[in-house]
Amino acid sequence: LIVILQKFFQDAHWSRSSQTLGAIHTSKIPKSISGVASLTDEANLKPSEIVKRLDDHIIGQGDAKRAVAIALRNRWRRHKLPAAFTDEIIPKNILMIGPTGCGKTEIARRLSLLSEAPFIKVEATKFTEVGFHGKDVDHIIRDLVEISMGMVKKQQAETHRDEAKKAAELTLLSLFVADGKVDEKVEDVGGGGDDENVWLAALRNGDLDDKEVEVEIPVIPPADSSGNNPAQLVFTMMSNNNMAGSKPVGKKRMAIKDARPLVEEQELAKLVELHEGDVLKEAIKSVENNGIVFIDEIDKICSSKDYSSSSADASAEGVQRDLLPLIEGSTVNTKHGNVVTDHILFICSGAFHSVKPSDLMAELQGRLPIRVQLERLSEDDMYRILTEPVTNLVVQQKELMATEGVTLVVEDDALREVARMAVESNRLVENIGARRLHAILEAIMEEISYDASSQPAGTTISITKADVEKKMEDVLPDGDFARHIL
Repeated sequence: LIVILQKFFQDAHWSRSSQTLGAIHTSKIPKSISGVASLTDEANLKPSEIVKRLDDHIIGQGDAKRAVAIALRNRWRRHKLPAAFTDEIIPKNILMIGPTGCGKTEIARRLSLLSEAPFIKVEATKFTEVGFHGKDVDHIIRDLVEISMGMVKKQQAETHRDEAKKAAELTLLSLFVADGKVDEKVEDVGGGGDDENVWLAALRNGDLDDKEVEVEIPVIPPADSSGNNPAQLVFTMMSNNNMAGSKPVGKKRMAIKDARPLVEEQELAKLVELHEGDVLKEAIKSVENNGIVFIDEIDKICSSKDYSSSSADASAEGVQRDLLPLIEGSTVNTKHGNVVTDHILFICSGAFHSVKPSDLMAELQGRLPIRVQLERLSEDDMYRILTEPVTNLVVQQKELMATEGVTLVVEDDALREVARMAVESNRLVENIGARRLHAILEAIMEEISYDASSQPAGTTISITKADVEKKMEDVLPDGDFARHIL
């Protein structure tokens, strides 16, 4: 049996130089990676088709949808041009203007899902001018590169998962043999003969699932209990530098069925590391050509020119100045290499309640040539939000209750009343747009959600207009009283 196993591992490209049959020859790690597969190209969708896709999730705001659809299609067109024109055509950045909760962020997020492009959403108020304490705007591009790296690695991992599974099987068999289990009879593991592949067949059939092997697992270092002690921090950094290139690991005995997913991930990581440089190049290329940056609350970093008051943040206007080269096109230095921002699409948004778009620096306004005004949500819009999107709020509540065996029925009159109350609450208290629907539905569902787990399976619960009015009579304030609510 040992002779058969030796021949098996030799045919499987395992080294015979080791005294145990458990050492894998480094040259036999699968190397059939022919470059790194690029991110999926932006969907070849016409602007009308993009708008239709957005309509499945977002109600209204047709002008904004058309603007982003054209921007996405222009990217596809740019990739089809000769090289002489490719560098000359830059994206037309967009400024969305509209009240909170009207769909600005959701439009940008759905756009990134359609294009499968690196996408990051940031708040303009998170950043400070260079020289002030805090993050500068270059962190936006650095974080975007990290996101792109994750996307490329994930796609490459899926591409080579089958190879990793085969390598993991050989690793598990090697560990099994090295653990001194070769004296077991083939019949004990479900085999039926002296075929050299019987052990591999037994592993794949699950006959070895309960056998134990010793595998290496990463060791998570203990939390630093030294606080912010500078001396301890320096010592930790020196220790990490001395251990560069090595990862702390420990050994643990576990059943093969439990070890299999762990070993598969380890083999997958080896395959990805083999072409780390190609992954990096593809990630940076994807950011430079397909990246989308959504900057929200941009109105919070400018002050009104109509008054002499200055911004509460001393570096707010400095952030605008720092954004200028980033949006226009510059080279940002990251730990993975330089990134050119010339062809990254920037979408900025803000409510502009206390300031106007014209209060932004003139240079920044020029770098956001497309302006889109998003409309306030009407009562009809609120009703459509509750009924038309594929995964609307009502469907979500029904699915949650279905997990408890409860059927939830919401009458149409009740939905109309919820929409009316949402608009009325926004008028009386504060306009938070469609987010008001979340608050109202949760107030209505509170008692139902609490008691659902105690209901017998097959219970049907109906929500009527009267139920909505009863639940909300203490929540919706009177008009006069609402003016004094903080």
